[in-house]
Amino acid sequence: MQGINDITFDKALDYFGKSVGALIVADQAADSYRALVRRGIFSDVLGESGTYTSLVQTLWFHYSSDGRKITDEYNVFIPNMGKFVGKYSKRLKLLLGDIPHIVQMTIIPVEDSGRYLFLLDELDEHEKEEDEETQNKVSTIQNNIYVFTMVFDLVRDTTSSVSLTEISDEALNYQLSYSEWRNTIVNMMRDEEKALFLERSSPEYLRAHFKPGHVESFDLQMMDLDGVFQWVKLIFSRMETTNENDYRFVYMVQNIHEATISMNETLKHYEELASKDSLTQLFNRGRIETELCNAIEQYGRDGKPVGLMILDIDFFKAVNDRFGHPVGDATLKHFADIIRQTMSGCNSAYGRWGGEEFAVVLYDADETGLQQLAEKIRTSVAAEKYEAVGSITCSIGGTLLRREDDLESWFGRADEALYNAKQKGRNCVSVS
Repeated sequence: MQGINDITFDKALDYFGKSVGALIVADQAADSYRALVRRGIFSDVLGESGTYTSLVQTLWFHYSSDGRKITDEYNVFIPNMGKFVGKYSKRLKLLLGDIPHIVQMTIIPVEDSGRYLFLLDELDEHEKEEDEETQNKVSTIQNNIYVFTMVFDLVRDTTSSVSLTEISDEALNYQLSYSEWRNTIVNMMRDEEKALFLERSSPEYLRAHFKPGHVESFDLQMMDLDGVFQWVKLIFSRMETTNENDYRFVYMVQNIHEATISMNETLKHYEELASKDSLTQLFNRGRIETELCNAIEQYGRDGKPVGLMILDIDFFKAVNDRFGHPVGDATLKHFADIIRQTMSGCNSAYGRWGGEEFAVVLYDADETGLQQLAEKIRTSVAAEKYEAVGSITCSIGGTLLRREDDLESWFGRADEALYNAKQKGRNCVSVS
């Protein structure tokens, strides 16, 4: 049996060369690599040579859970993850087919030349089980709440402790200044939200608004690693230190997409409840008044024509008196359906003003168009057959918005036109 004195440096190198899974020489500046040794899974995962960028992508710039490639937009960060100023070691998960392989990676810089030695070895089954058990515990504790975390220093303009959960459970090697990161990551925001991010993440804003220990957050949509926009919460927290001139921050990104979508759907539901007439499911009076005010404001900006119609079911009281209110309600709902069908495809807003009276705001229509559409509604109402009642008619008054109008004068003129229609014998249209 040999003792340790019998193992020479050359023998150690020979043993190492025969046992290591992969030994790679890489040149970050020249964007190239060459494999000196490839064994086991590394014969399938890595080529004999290739670009340094592809090496980084293959080893850890992908989803750790299933090995999917990350969208090209995020590849802009690869050059800053492949720079090493000292020895670097981490564990990786590589998928070969559907089988995960846990790999220990050590990177040794060759002086300051931008060249590196990559030493890769697959963990044995026992080590693999221990690693998976540890990661499962970590995942259970963190519950994947934060998809990205980072520490940055405004004074030194540096970033550190970068963790991207979907790539790795460990901190990533990341050589990038805060200002460079900020100007790059903004491109992952929606265009209409880029200004908000740049304002709230600017060194000037952070210095002015954050005392030690202060935390702020805001929500926006950000592109994920698949290239899909997701709702996220961006959290900035200034570290508490004894030096008031120390501006170090913790930055975190929390995925709130499902919760935000659910909340928006709930808000939309309650918005509709507040805007709808419970019987006809058309807009209620309050919402129509809002539409009228908005139309007046828009007309003041662009001068595009907008009309107003008021519709009234003729002799509706007789329907209630003869057939009862349940039949009257059914008639109102049927009448509302005719308005809905007739206005389909028109740039309009319509609803129940009250009782048997309805209102329609019609955009982009001149007096002739207003008259024609009102006649179409009138004839459709008269031609329809209504349960129990048989047939009904309606009278319609209409008018275009004028420069001098406010809500009262515009609505009043349409109401006067409706009165004229009724004076003419009902079942007719009057536009003034």
